[in-house]
Amino acid sequence: MTVTTSPTPATSPGTELVFPPGFVWGAATAAFQIEGAAAEDGRVPSIWDTFCRVPGAVANGDTGDVACDHYHRWPEDVALMADLGLGAYRFSTAWPRICPEPGTVNRAGLDFYSRLVDGLLERGIEPWLTLYHWDLPQSLEDRGGWASRETVDHFVEYALVVQGALGDRVRRWTTLNEPWCSAFLGYAGGQHAPGRQEPAAAVGALHHLLLAHGRAVTAMRAVDPTADYGITLNMSVFDPADPGSPADVAAADREDALLNRVFAEPVLLGRYPQVALDAYASVGVAPPVHDGDLAEIAAPIDFLGINYYNGAAVTAQRPTTDSAMPTGAPVERTTSSPSVAADPVWSVSRGLPRTAMDWEVQPDGLRRVLERAHTDWTGPAGIPIHVTENGAAYDDDVAPDGSVPDADRTAYILEHLRAVHAAMGSGADVRGYFAWSLLDNFEWAYGYEKRFGIVRVDFDTLERTPKDSAHAFARVARTGRLGEEPRGGTVVP
Repeated sequence: MTVTTSPTPATSPGTELVFPPGFVWGAATAAFQIEGAAAEDGRVPSIWDTFCRVPGAVANGDTGDVACDHYHRWPEDVALMADLGLGAYRFSTAWPRICPEPGTVNRAGLDFYSRLVDGLLERGIEPWLTLYHWDLPQSLEDRGGWASRETVDHFVEYALVVQGALGDRVRRWTTLNEPWCSAFLGYAGGQHAPGRQEPAAAVGALHHLLLAHGRAVTAMRAVDPTADYGITLNMSVFDPADPGSPADVAAADREDALLNRVFAEPVLLGRYPQVALDAYASVGVAPPVHDGDLAEIAAPIDFLGINYYNGAAVTAQRPTTDSAMPTGAPVERTTSSPSVAADPVWSVSRGLPRTAMDWEVQPDGLRRVLERAHTDWTGPAGIPIHVTENGAAYDDDVAPDGSVPDADRTAYILEHLRAVHAAMGSGADVRGYFAWSLLDNFEWAYGYEKRFGIVRVDFDTLERTPKDSAHAFARVARTGRLGEEPRGGTVVP
């Protein structure tokens, strides 16, 4: 079998790169992954609180009850960001902390985020607020969750509540983070909360998530037309393992449609890609589109957030040694493929380095994703792109002096920043980069086993320690220049 390899990067290590003035440098987190305080100040259970109690659902039976205790330690975390020279912080608000039931508002929850926003602004850090990062209130899941059209209106209500409390200070609003994960890992594969394995529910969730996005953007813009509104999509590149095989070419196109185009095209072009609709029809399901839905989903946005971690070479032929497409969860309980399609697709190793998540390290895939998004979707509409997540999990070791020399993560971040710069050099309108993640945290079904943070968290003491990757990223963020290279676990100016 022929296995395609990624093209070489447009720039080589050692070449100093300069990012333009105003480029946004930040780090990202999510509420459930860091906040803790699971039952404090009126917060009610989310679908992830419930999922964590399902035997085998989360590695080691870990929960988000304490996580990084950011709810109490946020001033320390804001000070860390300021010390690292970050100009922006992408965080999410917890729906169960703010609107525990439809029609009710928990003032204590809003007050927490108001203090956080004020603290960020006092340190010169711009708040980038994400309204939904997967923590649906369990009470709404009990009514059908994202498979129910009713949830759309509840989301808009929640969005307007948050905007009403914070809109005088927050100018960058993201509706949803990675709706593919919410819909397909949550409702088709069962790897994520709520753990359902129902293809029809997953495709219903896909449509209702996008409809909630569009309606929320329209409603919020009616309140404040001067703020910026967008959505964050996880994207990848899929290459045919054998470019000469029509089956592999079709498999790569189908994966691209089911991960990338099925979200980007409704939001930016007002239509679902036919390849995705055909894949869903092959298992007897379809998005529950009502008249006018696609126009609502395509409400104008001001930026597109893209999360990128890795690419894949895919094949329609079952390999003898390589694994199925990654599912985003350890195999500790019976789950299903998150792909809603009759024809299976497998990933094939290209011999590239891998992270602790067993994901290939493929920086040039980020360049390709950004250039493709600009050419096909955002460029013609004049919509800028921000890389809203990019990072890697590795098994870090603490040195005798207490430092954390994470050379692999440092190299990963710097190489992907080179890819961002190369995409910009090709004309892609990319205006910011957020490292994932600020802190080691609760990594969903992997619990606390996987560490993505540029800041280490000791989960016994909750002590924070910036890793070498944090110091390397800080140098770039402060100067807008990328020229340092990792050597033996350190970064040499």
